Amino acid sequence: MSKRHEIRLAGTGGQGIILAGVLLAEAAVRDGLNVVQTQSYGPEARGGASRSEVIISDGEIDYPKVIEADMMLCLSQEACDRYSGRLRKDGMLVIDADLIRRAPTTRAVRVSLTRKAEQTVGESLTANVVGLGVLAGLAQVVSRESLEAAIRARVPPSTTEINLKALAVGYEIAEQIKKDTQ
Repeated sequence: MSKRHEIRLAGTGGQGIILAGVLLAEAAVRDGLNVVQTQSYGPEARGGASRSEVIISDGEIDYPKVIEADMMLCLSQEACDRYSGRLRKDGMLVIDADLIRRAPTTRAVRVSLTRKAEQTVGESLTANVVGLGVLAGLAQVVSRESLEAAIRARVPPSTTEINLKALAVGYEIAEQIKKDTQ
């Protein structure tokens, strides 16, 4: 039986949520998996809620929408309020603790993504890639090598190194979370 992973990434326009979804989808393709990536954002784009949905499967994908997310990354309170309602009961929710005060579950993985991006990478705009690294490091639905290759292929060359560093920071956070929960 094939394994289907339903992933929702949500935030505010301008936070790079769509890019994070594209990177995740491309990494899945590079790993030889089937993938569907969709996106949605409000008419105001920058500043309004946005989301990217990625379905990854080792079998055929017969329905291209997230029915009930297995995992979710939220970078804004508005997006968390709007899109987290369809998170599977035992699903993983990673939230930016700097920007989200109310989460729909006490089991949310709270990480200061924006602050960590500023402190370690020097750019708060890389919080999306730090968050993607946390999510990918915890869920292990795609390989790190494929995510790195997707970054090299998809981001502007002038931002490649900073995004690779942000991804590495996310993976380091995921490793620490795993150690802390053992």
